[in-house]
Amino acid sequence: MAARRAFLLTAAGILAAASGGPAASESRKPLEPLQILTRRGIEEFLVELVASPEELARGLMFRTELPERQGMLFDFGTEQPVFFWMRNTFIPLDMLFIGADGVIRHLHENAVPLSEEIIPSRYPVRAVLEINGGLARRLGIRAGDRVRHRIFRAG
Repeated sequence: MAARRAFLLTAAGILAAASGGPAASESRKPLEPLQILTRRGIEEFLVELVASPEELARGLMFRTELPERQGMLFDFGTEQPVFFWMRNTFIPLDMLFIGADGVIRHLHENAVPLSEEIIPSRYPVRAVLEINGGLARRLGIRAGDRVRHRIFRAG
């Protein structure tokens, strides 16, 4: 497991370096609607969907702001264990780890900007949604809530 983790981090570092610095990260993708069904009601977001290896490695690196109801949805295509970090990321983030069925499996709240601490999904997931740090708690988003977006099976 440690060797696999080291490989994933090395690959992510290589991809991040290959993707360029701040100028490369400024390209934005069209925003898509996403809903989270919480115990309090439906929370609506607009998200950038990223799926290529370069996009997955770059994520929200080098950005200095993220509007409150926007986020980035990382689509890994199939369920798998994933690992994140906050290298070159200046915004505190909540990370929602989501299964192929759209159910939030795990949340990591308030990831520390610029930290190289490894943040594991804990479970195999199809996608990860990054939103502003602290927003999940304020909106009452928790593990077990359902996410609606075109990449998830209806359920």
